[in-house]
Amino acid sequence: MGAQSVISREVVVAAGAFAPGHLGELTRIVPFEMVDEALAQTGRVQARVRDLPSRVVVYLLLAGCLFPGLGWRQVWKRMTAGLDGLPVADPTGGALAQARKRVGAEPLRWLFDLLRGPAAGIRTTGAWWRGLMVCAIDGTTIAVPDSPANLTEYTKHRCNNGGSGYPALRLLVLVSCGTRTVLDAVFGPTADGETTYAPRLLRSLHKGMIVLLDRNFAAQTLVSTIAATGAHVLVRVKSGRHLPVLRRNRDGSYLSRLGTVAVRVIDCEITIATAAGHRTGLYRLVTTLTDHRTHPAAELIRLYHERWEIETAYLEIKSTILGGRVLRARTPAGLDQEIHALLVAYQVLRLAMADATGTRPEIDPDRASFTIALNTARDLVIQAAGVIAGTAIDLVGTIGRRVLADLMPNRRIRTRPRVVKRAISKYNAKGTVDRTSYKATISIDILTTPDP
Repeated sequence: MGAQSVISREVVVAAGAFAPGHLGELTRIVPFEMVDEALAQTGRVQARVRDLPSRVVVYLLLAGCLFPGLGWRQVWKRMTAGLDGLPVADPTGGALAQARKRVGAEPLRWLFDLLRGPAAGIRTTGAWWRGLMVCAIDGTTIAVPDSPANLTEYTKHRCNNGGSGYPALRLLVLVSCGTRTVLDAVFGPTADGETTYAPRLLRSLHKGMIVLLDRNFAAQTLVSTIAATGAHVLVRVKSGRHLPVLRRNRDGSYLSRLGTVAVRVIDCEITIATAAGHRTGLYRLVTTLTDHRTHPAAELIRLYHERWEIETAYLEIKSTILGGRVLRARTPAGLDQEIHALLVAYQVLRLAMADATGTRPEIDPDRASFTIALNTARDLVIQAAGVIAGTAIDLVGTIGRRVLADLMPNRRIRTRPRVVKRAISKYNAKGTVDRTSYKATISIDILTTPDP
């Protein structure tokens, strides 16, 4: 017989019926005491401790977001896979469904309200600009199950082929651009537009922030209400929108008014050149930062590019975590619970990544791989590893070490044509699509708008 290797490891989890309740190493960010407080504050603590205590159910809901392609029984198997030798329950699918319904959405909503916010101590380029925290607001849609209960609140999108296969909800998020952590979020039926939901995010805006917005949010009422919070705005508006020239600045911008708000307007022409050719677009940006000496126009134009960080955050949630899948819950109450669990799971992953890159100030958080963090977190749930921290404080952890060991390269300017990747009909021919990502150079010219 050849030589053998034996690996033994120590697993430390909660005792008794609470043992399956964990999120691997991410439990350190959402510890037992935090979950217990969420349950106590929302009145969801179990009356008697049986096979599925409420704390365990909360961790089940969070773990379900890390394994969205599995049924709830299989999620349970992942949570208990590392607990060999411990007497753990083997609940039926029906028992797990009843437990999730018993806990409800309130504890997950409480956890999200506690955990949402910027990662502490991160002051890298992109996270802050001239003393202002750089944030962005935008919306997306997520498909939900086509059940009779969901259809009472969520509708299917209209399209050229007679309607989408699934109803959808609209999610609107306020993101810190530097770390892509979630500062706040709201969601609801798609019957209401993004500008209807946006005012519900104002509670999280304050002095010392700059909010980046696309053209859909350029309503003067919304800009006015954001400005009233003390936060500054940088929003793109239609190039033909009439904004009177009140005074010209040396950097090419000019002062104007958007409703009752004093703003500064920057007109520019941006050219993107690649080996395949070049294209030029006209941009008009409006900001409440009216002093051109302290906040130069050229820097604001470059800063606006950070708005795309929120698009990357949505990609991480919808593609990397969910894998393009439809959500599980078949009732509006279940969707409320699932969305808040998904936001908490995403946030704790982002906080773990920020803790790791925060130990290396020279590293831009953009270089941390979300996919590596997610897959490592999944592994640690299966292993039940790192659930309870040791006596020595480890700020980086296994997730952080794997992220730091395999950093992505510094971001380079690249571009590729925007195309419909999934046509409504498979018979709708799109011709030959160039899917090459080209290295690009960008040139910016600030334009002087003629006086009316």
